[in-house]
Amino acid sequence: MSREVYDIAVIGGGIVGVSTARAILSGQNCRLVVLEAEDRLAAHQTGNNSGVIHSGLYYKPGSLKARNCVSGRDALYAYCEEKGIPYDRCGKIVVATSPEEIPRLDELEKRGRANGLQGMKRMSAEEAREREPHVACVDALLVRETGIMDFTAVTEAFAGDVRARGGETVFGFRVSGLRRAGAATAAQAGFGRDSSDFVVWSEGREIRAKNIINCAGLQCDRIARLCGSDPGVQIVPFRGEYYELTEEKRYLVKHLIYPVPDPRFPFLGVHFTRMIGGGIEAGPNAVLALKREGYSWRDISLNDMLTYATYGGFWKMAAKFWNTGFAEVHRSLSKKAFVRALQGLVPEVGFDDVTRCGAGVRAQALGPDGKLIDDFRIVEDANMIHVLNAPSPAATSSISIGETIAAMAHRNFRLN
Repeated sequence: MSREVYDIAVIGGGIVGVSTARAILSGQNCRLVVLEAEDRLAAHQTGNNSGVIHSGLYYKPGSLKARNCVSGRDALYAYCEEKGIPYDRCGKIVVATSPEEIPRLDELEKRGRANGLQGMKRMSAEEAREREPHVACVDALLVRETGIMDFTAVTEAFAGDVRARGGETVFGFRVSGLRRAGAATAAQAGFGRDSSDFVVWSEGREIRAKNIINCAGLQCDRIARLCGSDPGVQIVPFRGEYYELTEEKRYLVKHLIYPVPDPRFPFLGVHFTRMIGGGIEAGPNAVLALKREGYSWRDISLNDMLTYATYGGFWKMAAKFWNTGFAEVHRSLSKKAFVRALQGLVPEVGFDDVTRCGAGVRAQALGPDGKLIDDFRIVEDANMIHVLNAPSPAATSSISIGETIAAMAHRNFRLN
């Protein structure tokens, strides 16, 4: 066991964890390590999302999502310019496909304006089809601030900044235990009898840190409990599955095309997304995963499933939305059902025009009342900060979130 003592251990090498490390080291001279369970950065939510730079359209004005998305979006565009990371501010169109959806589109436009979006334009169906000739809609909203990029490339660039500022990254460090080093354990380890620092271990390796920042994504609630904190929520993983348009059919989509979302859920519905490396993705759906890192139906964890089954909030959610859940399962198992959803936006998409191309898993916090937590949730405890809900638009907001957590760390950890 190394006797090296870090000022801060950041648990989680996704874009939020690495951005947080970068922000702390930009203003502090301290010993910092990022602990990543996998053999690479951005292995889960960051590296398996749709690559969209969100505008800030969807989020309640004044919420953490709204504030961090708007400021983070502009900071991210500027960072990509500075580092030469490819991006495309291509814009997106949100379409109402029936008159019943128009009031919800009106509300989206109001939210966008309240959040400071200047690049919006309301369009008739005819105007929308001038930009997207194959789209089906009765009304539409153009949002010019939206873009696309590779968030894994951004995370790697953040990590380069961390290393340049003296930070370290340790891979293959899946946290299996964490405790405060009391007088007895500290003395046995040779750390001194006045130690109350954290000892974090993983498969025979241990590190010691004075402070912990938990950015563990799909495992963040479990890490919080290992730290002795009550997260107050449970992470429920929702898998989003994608199809890709065949090369011959890419002409059907010129922008990003989104439906009007269901306000009951923090999901945006299946949509069409241009990818920065080329191609058009279609999806994702939102189906309950049977494992926290469950990227297919073959990925099953009885322990994870037992965690759902023993959480009252899960059953309250299931009782309210069981019919929606079954519809998502049907769409996951049936390509025809998935294609029908896509045809609601672009009717010319056929069964043979799309092929499966991967999946991502969203770490969604669920409250004991059965409500899906809609906003970011970041909580502080003694010598600890826990990021307990940071799904989309966390990647877009990553620079802003990192700066927010760095400010918390400066105050909470009494950094010099």
